[in-house]
Amino acid sequence: MIHVIATIQIAPGRRPEFLKIFNANVPAVRAEDGCLAYEPTIDIATEFPRQIPLLPDAVTVVEQWESLDHLRAHLAAPHMAAYREAVKDLVISVSLQVLEAAG
Repeated sequence: MIHVIATIQIAPGRRPEFLKIFNANVPAVRAEDGCLAYEPTIDIATEFPRQIPLLPDAVTVVEQWESLDHLRAHLAAPHMAAYREAVKDLVISVSLQVLEAAG
C-alpha cells in the first residue's frame, strides 16, 4: 500500500473556492481502481507543543493507493487534468510525500 501526503498551497484567501472545485472531483478519484482513501484536510489549532505552524492557505490531501502503478494512473487520469486546469489560478505550489509501510 502507498500513502501520499499532498500539500497544496493556495492563493491567500482563496481556499474556500479551491475546496469547492477539489471536492467536486473527489467522487471521481475515489471511484478510480486502486484508490483506498482520498480526503482533503485543513489544519486545526491544538495545544500540542510539537504541532507545526498552521497553514491557513493550504489543503493537505491524505491518500492511500494499492500500488505505485495505481497512483501513476491517478495522476494521468483525464479528470485530474481537468481539475488541474480548473484550479491553476488558485494554486501556488504542490508538494508530494509518497510513503510505504516501514514494517
